[in-house]
Amino acid sequence: MKELYLAGGCFWGTEHFFRQIAGVVRTEVGYANGIGDHPTYEEVCTDTTQFAETVHIVYDPTRIGLRFLLQMYFQTIDPVSVNRQGHDTGTQYRTGIYYTDAADRPVIEDMYRREQRKYYHTLAVELLPLTNFFPAEDYHQDYLVNNPDGYCHLPLSLFRMAREARPLTDEEWMAENEPNTEEATR
Repeated sequence: MKELYLAGGCFWGTEHFFRQIAGVVRTEVGYANGIGDHPTYEEVCTDTTQFAETVHIVYDPTRIGLRFLLQMYFQTIDPVSVNRQGHDTGTQYRTGIYYTDAADRPVIEDMYRREQRKYYHTLAVELLPLTNFFPAEDYHQDYLVNNPDGYCHLPLSLFRMAREARPLTDEEWMAENEPNTEEATR
């Protein structure tokens, strides 16, 4: 199994989105890359801890690749928005890609560059190694499963898209997304 940590605004919707994707084995919400130990939700909301609401994603790389997960992630965020996603504002709602395996960084950087080409403004998505992660309180875990009418900044259509997506390994993603060299020379 491989893992990735993604901050995409309120972690309730981000977690629910990724748990719909085939090949994602487990998700857990928590607080990443901040100051202090074992912060509470109330502390994180003060904008003084520097923690981001983050989803820890465990996935099976034989079924789904990092490139595909990042492509899906970028569809759920406004990547040029600073400390804001949907109606949620504050440093805990910033966007970020946090990795634990240095071998993943070149793939993440490549996907970041591909996304940047779509925007005039610089992406506001942090791209950093994970420095720390603390699981959020139990009531935040699987929040939208346990509270189907609960608040979510993501449109319901994204959850449907995630459920219906055909996951791709990194090799399959590259084959579908790289220009054919023969065609490019014509």
